[in-house]
Amino acid sequence: MQRFATLQDLEDHDCTIEEMEEYEPHIRNGIVVYAGVDYEAILRQAEEEADVVLWDGGNNDTSFYLPDVTITVVDPHRPGHEISYYPGQTNLRLADAVVINKIDSAYPEDIDEVRANVREVNPDAAVIEAASPVTVDNPGLITGSTVLIVEDGPTLTHGEMEYGAGYVAAERYGAADFVDPRPWAVGSILETYEKYYFDVDEVVVLPAMGYGTEQIRDLEETINAVECDCVVVATPIDLARIVDIRKPSTRVRYDLQEIGKPDIAEVLGTVID
Repeated sequence: MQRFATLQDLEDHDCTIEEMEEYEPHIRNGIVVYAGVDYEAILRQAEEEADVVLWDGGNNDTSFYLPDVTITVVDPHRPGHEISYYPGQTNLRLADAVVINKIDSAYPEDIDEVRANVREVNPDAAVIEAASPVTVDNPGLITGSTVLIVEDGPTLTHGEMEYGAGYVAAERYGAADFVDPRPWAVGSILETYEKYYFDVDEVVVLPAMGYGTEQIRDLEETINAVECDCVVVATPIDLARIVDIRKPSTRVRYDLQEIGKPDIAEVLGTVID
């Protein structure tokens, strides 16, 4: 059992970049995060200090606890995935509420496809529509520049996304060109491209892979070798805290913006007073 309440806890537990991407945003919002393999022990300790326990399986698992309410997020940038993957489809069928996110950047026809799939497999679920507006710390670095975009690693690899918030922000703020990082990739980063992008003609993003010290070092070396004007970092963590980026860089963030009714507060209000 692991408990994370401060950023120092991430270092003390020698977390990978992927683990930090899951935990750090919650910690910065003042939320205590538990992880580990003994879920009984985790639940009992969490119950001692929390009024609400939130299970987050990242759509890679079904809940190990019997929940009072189940909320599943679906992504119209990947239409059809919500009914074609396990356990994602299971989570969709179990959901009391489904959040269709990113409607501000997805194609309307893809949003319609996801909405129809949700209605077909779980017609009783409440459907919450939401946007993920992006903000950039220093958008002036992007405008007119040749940029390297660094995105959340697992989202781009086994998550099968072609791009994320970094690309959306770079387009919005007028990047002159997007660098294909593959010619500069080294070590395990090169292996990642060979595994997941072997048949892709054009790649405009660098997955922030960081499973261990060696891969983090490969990521740092790749970033600093790429010929670009600036680095657009759209990972959920402050990547510059982990790797030494020796180029001008700016960070991209995004937040959930619910649109209309019902919303999450309304759904939770059915079980929490």
